[in-house]
Amino acid sequence: MNRILRNALAAGVMTAIGAAATVSAQAETWRMAHKMPPDSIEGQLFQFFADKVVEKTGGEVEIKVFPNEQLGSDDTVLEQLQIGTVNVYPEGTSYLQKWVPDIKFSSAPFLFDDREHWVRFMQTDLVKGWFQQIEDEAGIALIGSPTAFLRGPYRVMVTDKPWTNLEEMQGTRLRMHPDELAAAAWRHLGAEVRTLAWTEVYESISRGIVDAVNSPIALVEPMKFYEVAPYVIRHDEYPQGMAFMTNAKRWNALSDELRAQVLEAFADMAAESEKRTIAAANNDLEAMKAKDVSYTEPDTSDFVERMQSFYQEMEEKGELPEGFLDAVRSSRAE
Repeated sequence: MNRILRNALAAGVMTAIGAAATVSAQAETWRMAHKMPPDSIEGQLFQFFADKVVEKTGGEVEIKVFPNEQLGSDDTVLEQLQIGTVNVYPEGTSYLQKWVPDIKFSSAPFLFDDREHWVRFMQTDLVKGWFQQIEDEAGIALIGSPTAFLRGPYRVMVTDKPWTNLEEMQGTRLRMHPDELAAAAWRHLGAEVRTLAWTEVYESISRGIVDAVNSPIALVEPMKFYEVAPYVIRHDEYPQGMAFMTNAKRWNALSDELRAQVLEAFADMAAESEKRTIAAANNDLEAMKAKDVSYTEPDTSDFVERMQSFYQEMEEKGELPEGFLDAVRSSRAE
């Protein structure tokens, strides 16, 4: 090999090394925390998103996933998210009420007619203003729309004591996540509310600390709740999505191209969530029925009727966000 060729090859190698070093220097590794088992439908979808981000960005953004509350419970992770040591935390929008209390009304129980009604409500200027306030005051932004991910696809109560109507549900000791609105609503409906971590539910039911838990249907089988509470009752408490919370400073520091690529990954995952969540719910339901788990869909119009007085009382006391009920009414289908 002559000297000119050797020099050319050496220059090429050095150029390639320099390019790789540049990519490596620009590459970001993000930490994504969640509370679900990795083999659950949501755990699988979160990993799908992480894999898609690597694919779409050509490896310039890598997401390392930490399931099962490995990085801590909600409050701990939200603090890490705010300071930037956690970069993505997918959960319900009500968890953002720590900074903007009004956001809890995006999960108002037994108020929305259906998912389409809820999606239109979430697109109102009122709700957009809440999310902007969260970004301005807490430094937390959202990746994509919180309505794009289909969670559920519907909500149920998993209980060791069956009921067919509101009257029979009275006195149920119900596990609740830390949400004042949800807790107050279920107390108004006649339940005894007890706040517990999601990962404590199974043992708490088995030990008789609580009788029941509300859950998206797709998470009942992965969490094995039916083993200690064999009655699954669909009540459609409220429609659910997923807020992919992120540190706003880190998110906004990405180039426009990288943000667009991450949003493409999010859109792919959101579309996948609808297919997988519905399929998983149907499969899990059949599997649970084969294990003698009872599944019912009672008429919950008495729940909706009881909750009308709850919201009316809150409005009279000035406890509802200004313009909230107007936004709910205006987003109803004509």
